[in-house]
Amino acid sequence: MPTNTKVCLVSETERKQVKSMYAIIETGGKQYKVENGDVIFVEKLDVEADAEITFDKVIAVGADDGIKVGAPYVDGASVSAKVIKNGKGKKIVVATYKPKKNEKRKMGHRQPYTKVEISAINA
Repeated sequence: MPTNTKVCLVSETERKQVKSMYAIIETGGKQYKVENGDVIFVEKLDVEADAEITFDKVIAVGADDGIKVGAPYVDGASVSAKVIKNGKGKKIVVATYKPKKNEKRKMGHRQPYTKVEISAINA
């Protein structure tokens, strides 16, 4: 082992007790629980790579002192993120078949996505 490697001696129970701020955001018709530094794949957004984006639809914000839930969104809360890349997911094959009608069809689909890294949660 190299001499400059740091070893963290924190038990699993202590790691669970150290809570960080998290938020539940809504984008692309889906909801995501995010923390600082998380990298998530969301439905395709109309932004370029390396751009900053702000998610204003924050449903809930949780911290050490409790959770703040909006109705439907938390006022003044936002989540800042950096777009890493836009891409397409793995191909799935969709096959339809109608028996006794000699009718069959095979299609492929690749869902577009945007990969973002959460940089800040502003409550």
